[in-house]
Amino acid sequence: MNAIDEKLPIFKRLKQWCLLVWNYCSKGVWSDTRSNVVISLIKTLNLSVRSFLDTDLQSRAAALTYRTLLAIIPVLALIFAIARGFGFHKLLQSQIFTYFPEQKENLDIAFGFVESYLAQTSEGLFVGIGIIFLLWTLISLISNIEASFNIVWGIKKGRGLWRKLTDYTAVILTLPIILICASGLQIFLSNTMQDAIPFEFLSPIYPVLLKFATYVLTWLFFAGMYMLIPNTKVRFKNAFIAGIVSGTAFQIVQWLFLSGQLYVSKYNAIYGSFSLIPLLLMWLYFVWVITLSGAVLCYSSQNIFKFSFFNDIKEISPNYRRKIAIATMTLIAKQFEQHRPPLTLSDLSVKYDMPIRLVTDIVNEYVDAGLISRVVINGPDDVYGLQPAMDVQKLTLGYLMKTVDCTGASGFVDEFDERFPKIFDIDDKMMLNVYDDVKDIKLIDIDIKIED
Repeated sequence: MNAIDEKLPIFKRLKQWCLLVWNYCSKGVWSDTRSNVVISLIKTLNLSVRSFLDTDLQSRAAALTYRTLLAIIPVLALIFAIARGFGFHKLLQSQIFTYFPEQKENLDIAFGFVESYLAQTSEGLFVGIGIIFLLWTLISLISNIEASFNIVWGIKKGRGLWRKLTDYTAVILTLPIILICASGLQIFLSNTMQDAIPFEFLSPIYPVLLKFATYVLTWLFFAGMYMLIPNTKVRFKNAFIAGIVSGTAFQIVQWLFLSGQLYVSKYNAIYGSFSLIPLLLMWLYFVWVITLSGAVLCYSSQNIFKFSFFNDIKEISPNYRRKIAIATMTLIAKQFEQHRPPLTLSDLSVKYDMPIRLVTDIVNEYVDAGLISRVVINGPDDVYGLQPAMDVQKLTLGYLMKTVDCTGASGFVDEFDERFPKIFDIDDKMMLNVYDDVKDIKLIDIDIKIED
């Protein structure tokens, strides 16, 4: 930050200080290479807000609200089927009636649909059209959730059909159990174990422990979503941090929604028996906003190192970018020529202090041009190493520059070369001279230091 002019009046100094803090938090922090909790927190919040606004997640939340409304009966059927397996589905149903005293008629209709699903069971398995529709509805909902999470993570390709069937089945069987436990734990234990507390001195803190256990299970539910649903590897630490934030916000919104039922009689005068619908839609929307915000937070906390020098990279000059690109290819070639282990993107960033986002873009260009190939390095994360895709003895600076310049789409503007023939001639001669000047410089002969 720049120094504050102490000669200015106090209000102008305060204004100047606020502007300096704002500029640092919004832009300057990405050029700060220090590593501590405060800087990491600022970067995470900066990237979270930027990602949330850039991906228009409010619209995604609205779309998921509509999808959830269509899936609400099949989801309830699944939840009550699992609750029945635990033996407290009647308890859960009575508690829902307690939460919504003004909606008994609507809930009776909803539970009637649920029972029609459960009536099609045979030895615990759904059969016939009911199970097909239920699974299709749930898979369609999870597929849309995955698409939203993939947008947050910048992933263009989702799961294939087989992986959807296997991974989604795991999600459907795992997450509802955690949700059921989170929703029913306090109800179940408070009704069955209140008189079975082993020590009397635990009685005052017993409700607090139950509430805390409910929060922990809710945190695990959201963490499980953030780990299992995106089509990428998510670290548990980042997913759990996001799960704590989202789970706590979910509990608050749930409390507000349930508290609002006390005033639902005012809505009955306007909406009649449909008074639950607007409240339900608002609640679902806020839940999805919270869920997607947590996904953004998870992504940001795991990837803040990729956005170092974020603003500088956006404004980088072609000349400086070309120098970094040549250095990147040279390091990969020399590493291979000296029989060292393949470099990874992380190695290039950490060892040589190059912004990993910029290096990633450069490496992707080289892969598309057929200059680099990715190889799997066995390890905890199965990361990819980078090695030349051709004989390093033939890999010259001239060949590198010409190959990169000529990779990609060209000639798609109608009659462009006929309108500007002189420009084509001048540019071709200029670039041929450049390529010719460095055609004999092998990358492995460039004198640079290889870091261990």
